[in-house]
Amino acid sequence: MSASSRPAAAVVGLVLGTSALSGCAVTLIEGTGSPAPGAGGVVAVEEFPIIGAGDGEIDQLARNALSDLNTYWAEQFPSVFRQDFTPLAGGYYSVDPNDIDPGQYPNGQIGCGEPPEAVTQNAFYCSPSGEYPNGDAIQYDRDFLSELASGYGRFIPALVMAHEFGHAVQGRVGYPVPASIVIETQADCFAGAWTAWVADGNSPHNSIRPAELDDVLRGYLLLRDPVGTGVGEAEAHGSYFDRVSAFQEGFDDGPTACRDQFTADRPFTQRGFSDADLLTGGDAPYNQTVEAFAPDGLSEFWTTVFDQLGETFQPPQLEPFSGRAPTCGGRAPDTDLVYCAADDAVGFDEAELTEPLYEAEEGGDYAVLTAISIPYALAARDQLGLSTDDQAAVRSAVCLTGAFTAFVLNGSSGVLSISPGDVDESVSFLLEYSDDPEAFAEADMTGFQLVDVFRGGVFQGPSACDVGV
Repeated sequence: MSASSRPAAAVVGLVLGTSALSGCAVTLIEGTGSPAPGAGGVVAVEEFPIIGAGDGEIDQLARNALSDLNTYWAEQFPSVFRQDFTPLAGGYYSVDPNDIDPGQYPNGQIGCGEPPEAVTQNAFYCSPSGEYPNGDAIQYDRDFLSELASGYGRFIPALVMAHEFGHAVQGRVGYPVPASIVIETQADCFAGAWTAWVADGNSPHNSIRPAELDDVLRGYLLLRDPVGTGVGEAEAHGSYFDRVSAFQEGFDDGPTACRDQFTADRPFTQRGFSDADLLTGGDAPYNQTVEAFAPDGLSEFWTTVFDQLGETFQPPQLEPFSGRAPTCGGRAPDTDLVYCAADDAVGFDEAELTEPLYEAEEGGDYAVLTAISIPYALAARDQLGLSTDDQAAVRSAVCLTGAFTAFVLNGSSGVLSISPGDVDESVSFLLEYSDDPEAFAEADMTGFQLVDVFRGGVFQGPSACDVGV
């Protein structure tokens, strides 16, 4: 995040991009935990062969997922793509790069005619071609999937299979546009659509509960492009926000949205570093963030919103504190983020929240701004005569923080500009603090749901956030 070089404009846009993207509705799921192999029904080896697979848990998780992905897409293809789904002709390949036996693979090759070691630390789909054998195939490094599962939960191997199967879908119906980031995020969207089907209890061999969806989104942090990757680079997959957003779009709106919304004009937050960003890493100093960007940037945004409503915005006071919040209306709040209506003040705990948050993100300027924006939005809601102390208020405030983010992303702010990786920090903050009552006292929402609400604000602006715009 850095100071904006753009003069303040009289009329500004509040929505990211031009595509009519969905994202306001949040799907609430009950769900059950992902069963261990054998507890909820497993696919037998002979029913679904994977070349090179062993008898370990990861190969069983992959087999369960791939079997159910075939079932799901066979059901979806006629209505979504007006054609029948054809099974993958080249099959499936599992590789342990630490123990490769070429004799397990046809002519010592996996898909695309590649040697088994080509999939090390990866998983990929290769399309049909007369130029190499074993086309139309999915292959994966099971040791890599085991590492992912250890760090981000047992559903992650299924997620990776669902993403690669998304590419198999593209191999049958065509790629949306010749741009890597659009192709990859559409595959994330297809993976989200399948995951919703699993969450709804339709999958014979897979299941997921709400808390595991938070782990799924956390897993995308490892799978994002390096911060500063350009949107047009040859193998771009998308930022953390871009990939999570695509997955959630599929989860909320299904495969038809994935088919229709991934076009050449789809907006992305991924971007390369500017010359100014290269000097700072895109991170503003902590003091500049809380003393200038937070009060001036948020006031600028809300003044614009209130102007659209024909109202006058009165900026609340920002009051940082350390460990103990100032008394508000005769009581001492016990949360790290505070809106005090009696004093028209927004407080944030520097010792317990914003300073550790900045350090945890190694310069998490926008994570800090995201946190402060939430009680600031409650102050704005109060001025509009809306609630400030219930779930609807917190939900609206998170959405409005997404709308503020779009305002800055679009270059509408004369105060600050967003650097590569900044919006990813918002996702990380919402996921990691979603179950912290000192940050989200009245939310009663999972991290997955908070991120979904935030992206609704990013793509639809304040109109998605229940403030009458």
